[in-house]
Amino acid sequence: SGHYGRAQPQQQYAQPQYNQNNTSQPQDNQQGFYSPPPAQDPYSNYNNPAPTPPQQQYTAGEGGFYNSGASFYDPNTNMGSMGAVPSQTTSDTFDEEPPLMEELGIDLQQIYQTTMTVLNPSKPAATTLMDDPDLSGPVLFCLGFGSLLLLSGKIHFGAIYGVALIGAASMYTLLNLMSVNGVSASITVSVLGYCMLPMCALAAISALLSLKGLFGVILSILTVSWAAFASSKLFVSVLAMYDQQPLVAYPCALMYGIFAVLTVF
Repeated sequence: SGHYGRAQPQQQYAQPQYNQNNTSQPQDNQQGFYSPPPAQDPYSNYNNPAPTPPQQQYTAGEGGFYNSGASFYDPNTNMGSMGAVPSQTTSDTFDEEPPLMEELGIDLQQIYQTTMTVLNPSKPAATTLMDDPDLSGPVLFCLGFGSLLLLSGKIHFGAIYGVALIGAASMYTLLNLMSVNGVSASITVSVLGYCMLPMCALAAISALLSLKGLFGVILSILTVSWAAFASSKLFVSVLAMYDQQPLVAYPCALMYGIFAVLTVF
């Protein structure tokens, strides 16, 4: 009956004793705890850290990057640490660039010489005039011809393009059959385009006067003859066909005659 009234003995647990240095490691003789040697203990260097190596001091007399005057934010350095890059001024860069007309392939001197040759058919054409043919002058004259016709209320841009394309292809084929050396398509288009200048003059006159009478017929014949003679002279000077100029002028006159019909009617 006194079994439940008897006090149960409480189990005593041994508390680990710590050393006086207030470290977290218990003493070696308490409860058989394992204490690793300092060489294997990863926490042994917390209270005694390893000495840091002395840092190198850079003085004003020493060389190197820190004494070179460059910095990581210097715009004259390559990524801030590769040394100074030779500076280039803007004026030197612009002086080395070619002119704008040269980049576009437009030679104003050649355009002027070819235009003067067309305006003065009696002047002998240079044999080297078409060594480097350009298409800027022919495009300019064709657009000018269509614009002058537009002043007369005639919209013939499609007809001008079609007649010029068929005429250039026909002349290219004919000249290669007649000559020994042959001619390139760029030279053919360039010569025929430059000789559109007389047709531009006829279109300008038609914007001011009516060309449906006798005056218009005579003026158209003179203009077509002028353009055919100038183009044939340029062709024979390039191909060295001086004895065949009338044979070359005839198909040229046919093509420019079509442009005259578009102008008058």
